[in-house]
Amino acid sequence: QVQLVESGGGLVQAGDSLRLSCKCTGPTCSTYAMAWFRQAAKAERERVAAIDWIGGGTYYSHSVKGRFTISRDNAKNTVYLQMNGLKPEDTAVYYCNAKGFYYRGYAKYEYDYWGQGTQVTVSS
Repeated sequence: QVQLVESGGGLVQAGDSLRLSCKCTGPTCSTYAMAWFRQAAKAERERVAAIDWIGGGTYYSHSVKGRFTISRDNAKNTVYLQMNGLKPEDTAVYYCNAKGFYYRGYAKYEYDYWGQGTQVTVSS
């Protein structure tokens, strides 16, 4: 069973930086693609950054590109989200996601694990 635990959230001022961490526990953590999502009040959950299992490929949403950096340390089973130049619109609960997949014949099935979330609040 995989568990994800986020940490590092908090209350900061606009322009400050935060680093979120997501610790994955389980036998196959290093094999999952990982991502950070966020959900602001009265908004849908959105994916802000993702990284493949080896750490060579990354994705960023337009709203965070150039300010956020996702990385992973497979030896520590931990994924990070370095957030610089924070803005009030970055205020949200940030969730860690692990995505796995398996094949049954030629059909590919995906599944997700989620952390409990960590609150990030940016004041103006």
